[in-house]
Amino acid sequence: MAKPAVVVVGADKGGVGKTTVSRTLLDYFSANNVPTRAFDTEHPRGTLKRFHPEITEIVDMNSTPDQMKIFDTLSAVAPSVTVIDVRAGLMSPTLAALRDIGFLDAARSGQITFAVFHILGSSIASLDEIAETASYMIGAKYFLVKNFINNTSFFEWDQATYNSYFHRIKDATELTIPKLNEMAFEQVEVASVPFLKFVANKGPHDEAANYSFVLRGYVRHWLANVWSEYDRIKLTDIVGSTKQPASRPAGEK
Repeated sequence: MAKPAVVVVGADKGGVGKTTVSRTLLDYFSANNVPTRAFDTEHPRGTLKRFHPEITEIVDMNSTPDQMKIFDTLSAVAPSVTVIDVRAGLMSPTLAALRDIGFLDAARSGQITFAVFHILGSSIASLDEIAETASYMIGAKYFLVKNFINNTSFFEWDQATYNSYFHRIKDATELTIPKLNEMAFEQVEVASVPFLKFVANKGPHDEAANYSFVLRGYVRHWLANVWSEYDRIKLTDIVGSTKQPASRPAGEK
């Protein structure tokens, strides 16, 4: 069995598109035949589960039994990758809990692969988050994600100031999630399906759908650009999976 890999997607600031990034990761792993499960920490309602219900479980990260559901089963379940979509305001407490249970020590010793996708906002608060997160990132793959999906403008502060925060974390890598056409994004939200299913014109249960050809084209092009970023950082290699020929969105090479 492959070494367990845990991918945390989060930020303490709300409204930066954390779940959107989680959805692109789940589609990317699916297209590359990487067995994956997901946990949605927006308890009790959940958002990620609405789009990926078959592989997603809603949990309360403040609950010890729910923490056990995730971390006591890392080596006992078939999926080699666990994606945790951390709700707004819970990033720092989640990392502190991972420290307290010994997870970070296990990651440092190489027993577990740990990657963090830190979704940045456009305010100085996001830079403060980087400083707070730095102490937890020893032994982790750390990605700072500029997510333009919400029409965010980066960055309003002085570049030297940004660099002073960014360089506090050794080997941190920047990623860019480009903007998706607003109407296309809204249509996927209404359809409540993964981006891949929307592109393939399929409904929640793989039934034939009738989504707009134009909007599917926008999503296809956007998703291919997002996946190019994941290819650039060799994400499948990071999580320890042998890269299979990816099922790219139809029409993309």
